Amino acid sequence: MGPLLHPTAIIDPAAQLAGDVEVGPYAVIEAGVTLAAGCRIASHAIIRSGSVLDAGVVVDSFAVVGGLPQDLSFSPATVSGVHVGSGSVIREGVTIHRSTQPGGVTRIGAKCLLMANAHVAHDCQLADNVVLANNVMLAGHVHIGSGSFLGGGCGVHQFVTIGPLVMVAGNASITYDVPAYVMVVERSTVSGLNLVGLKRHLSSEVIADLRACYKAVYMQPGDPVKAAKTATAQTQPGRNFLAGFASTRRGRFSRSRRQQ
Repeated sequence: MGPLLHPTAIIDPAAQLAGDVEVGPYAVIEAGVTLAAGCRIASHAIIRSGSVLDAGVVVDSFAVVGGLPQDLSFSPATVSGVHVGSGSVIREGVTIHRSTQPGGVTRIGAKCLLMANAHVAHDCQLADNVVLANNVMLAGHVHIGSGSFLGGGCGVHQFVTIGPLVMVAGNASITYDVPAYVMVVERSTVSGLNLVGLKRHLSSEVIADLRACYKAVYMQPGDPVKAAKTATAQTQPGRNFLAGFASTRRGRFSRSRRQQ
């Protein structure tokens, strides 16, 4: 069975499409695009040059994958791209910009869900199973750990790193690096551990250790970064949580709104 290509779709002959790819009406697939088996591109979606979509990726209407970075110093002659992992879903109106770096990629991991009108700027790196709710705004060079959920309308400053299994509240403003496993609300405020997410993925023993680590860092007087250096953990996730305070590109959240 050959690909199901609507006659009104514009597909460059230099694009590489697997045999069972579906492309809807008026969609645009540029040269240098690679669509793996099972990809489905809806009507009016645009996949620009340099984009690679792994198996089973779905791109909904009016989404643009691989658009030019919104960087005044960027040269369109730069060869870069976007890589979307297998099974990810890109809903309607989403924009994902290609990297500013020669040979670089903006990366979306496997089984991610980017809801309507989310924006992923150049050079962002999303791990597997990340969810961006409607209207999430990621500035350039943002890194997001696996299993994290970003609520609708939240904005993330450039070069911020968000750890795995983090829950970000809707309309939150994130301007500093976020430790793994926490919840974030309002403007750069940690409000506790993401217990709902942790219970889905980690044992009760690990969660108890993370509680102890969290309290050692956030529930004591003084600087949480300094507290993390002297705190101890009994499990690897706990050690990962503490180690996350040792390096940062934007500075760490230093406040907690409530105890956990």
